[in-house]
Amino acid sequence: MKLTVLIVDDEKAQRESLAGFLRKKGFETKSAGSGTEALEWVRTHTVDVICTDFKMPDLSGLELLKEVHLINPDIPVIIMTAYGSVENAVEAMKAGAFEYIQKPVDLEELLILVRRGIERSHLVRENRELRKQLEKKYSFEGIVSQSGEMEEVLNTAARVATSDATVLIRGESGTGKELIARAIYHASNRRDKPFVVVNCAALPETLLESELFGHEKGAFTGADRQRIGKFEQANQGTLFIDEIGDIPPQVQVKLLRALQFGTIERVGGNDTIELDVRIVAATNRNLEELIRKGEFREDLFYRLNVVPIFIPPLRRRKVDIPPLVHHFIRKYAGTTGKDVQGISREAMEILMRYDFPGNIRELENVIQRAVVLTRHDLITTSDLPPEMGNESTEPSTLPPLGDLKQTVAEIEKSMIRRALDETNGNQVQAARLLGISERNLRYKMGKLGL
Repeated sequence: MKLTVLIVDDEKAQRESLAGFLRKKGFETKSAGSGTEALEWVRTHTVDVICTDFKMPDLSGLELLKEVHLINPDIPVIIMTAYGSVENAVEAMKAGAFEYIQKPVDLEELLILVRRGIERSHLVRENRELRKQLEKKYSFEGIVSQSGEMEEVLNTAARVATSDATVLIRGESGTGKELIARAIYHASNRRDKPFVVVNCAALPETLLESELFGHEKGAFTGADRQRIGKFEQANQGTLFIDEIGDIPPQVQVKLLRALQFGTIERVGGNDTIELDVRIVAATNRNLEELIRKGEFREDLFYRLNVVPIFIPPLRRRKVDIPPLVHHFIRKYAGTTGKDVQGISREAMEILMRYDFPGNIRELENVIQRAVVLTRHDLITTSDLPPEMGNESTEPSTLPPLGDLKQTVAEIEKSMIRRALDETNGNQVQAARLLGISERNLRYKMGKLGL
């Protein structure tokens, strides 16, 4: 589809000359003899770039620019004028003009400006779409769960999001602590400001302090220039400090001061820098145990633990496994282009029996592997890793031969008890876990004397 350039000039010859040149270069061109006519066109048609004269009888180019940006601020406007002056140029650029060109117009220069304007416009639109996708992905609604435990986590996170309170997210590795941190950020009043991440476990002690607080030139060997740290990068936004239990004692002191007073000093510097940063921290370690061992400051713990959020491991909320499985199947079927529609009942039962020491991250890896390897439209037990104890590797798990009706009843009773245990007696969730209706579950419970 051709891109449209709107030429606005009260001189007909000038309009036709510019429009003819740009048409030869592959653009769709439209012409307007006045600012008013141009505005009507912008209100009713799609325009990619506007090239407008500065001085016109009804609306000046500057006035047109301001009106266009009220309709669609993404349209680049190039101002053309025979009355070139520094004052006009500055005024136009301050008002949001994309560029300023003097008459007589150099056609090749105009072509360059038009192409750059279109590139900028597309980049702005792409960034907006990406931001919408990110906000959807990291919103509370985008977090897949149906357990009561995760409902409580999400409720707490949603309530704290709009405040500036420090949040400490705790949970085992792979439970989704950063996902919750990002959801808090996207629901906060700081969502248009930076979200900066630092992982304390990924950096050696010698670099962590500089990474957090920055350093001055000459602060240490190799510091050949000044560098701002994560705190300054996150100013007015949110700093997510992951694995904060691994932070060394020396850095704990500086972090405590930053939390207490909202100020930092770069490594090797003497200037105090005031900052406005919201802190969200996370750890998979037992901080209370570290405090008892003298490895973590108690006063820092209380500064961080203003609003604690604990994410339970996946083995304690197995009701979340089925929706997560189907979510990851859709995700990786889409990225691999494979027509995988779901998972067999037997394979799901294996996943439900497994404890997932790596939590959601491990489950995601298992499903990604299964989607890649399966030759069918359904994930089966043969697509799961052998260490998960599927039937092909552990035939001894089958019950001994005997009365079929009695054996089936015992298996049903055992599975229903497990489902009720996993869901704390919630029959709706237990039925969903077992893949049957609630009515059918109640019937079986009565029949089996449960």
